[in-house]
Amino acid sequence: MAVKIKLIRFGRKKRPTYRIVVAEAKSKATGKTIDTIGFYNPLTEPNRLKVDKEKLEKWLSYGVQPTDAVRKLLKL
Repeated sequence: MAVKIKLIRFGRKKRPTYRIVVAEAKSKATGKTIDTIGFYNPLTEPNRLKVDKEKLEKWLSYGVQPTDAVRKLLKL
């Protein structure tokens, strides 16, 4: 089972917000998630990003790889 840290889109039409989650790499964007790490709102000024550092460090220590988009947001 390959697991990744990725973004899942929420919100309404043309007003996206994203949750940063741990999920299977091949799961759909609306599929089951293993854990929710934080959220990202690109529409607020400045952009709002909140991440639970403990959960993030735990999953990274397990060897879970973030997607490119998450890596850019978190500046890893």
